Amino acid sequence: MRIDLVTIVVDDYDAAIAFFVGVLGFDLAEDSPSFTNDGRPKRWVVVRPPGGHTGILLARADGERQRAVVGDQVAGRVGFFLRVGDFDGAYRKMTDAGVEFVTVPRTEPYGRVAVFLDVAGNRWDLLG
Repeated sequence: MRIDLVTIVVDDYDAAIAFFVGVLGFDLAEDSPSFTNDGRPKRWVVVRPPGGHTGILLARADGERQRAVVGDQVAGRVGFFLRVGDFDGAYRKMTDAGVEFVTVPRTEPYGRVAVFLDVAGNRWDLLG
């Protein structure tokens, strides 16, 4: 048993793909036409870190309720965690690409950490 996907609600598929694939270096695992439960067109977009098993389903907000959670899926907490082998290299690459870090890097018992915002505004820990 494993967790296959988690969902991040975004405003725009292409901007989210550009961030996760172009900036963070994730793989675009799938980008297929699909339909909502009531038959309207949408896309099934999945990104994964290279070599990762769990993917992120990038779901475009559909309706006011979903638009309200874009960037606040876990009520302002850090809800996503990206572990990298080279913390300093990843941090430098991300800052050079314009990723917004809301904390400076620090050392904790579990490793180096800095909090950044994804394209939607959700908080992530960069961990090394």
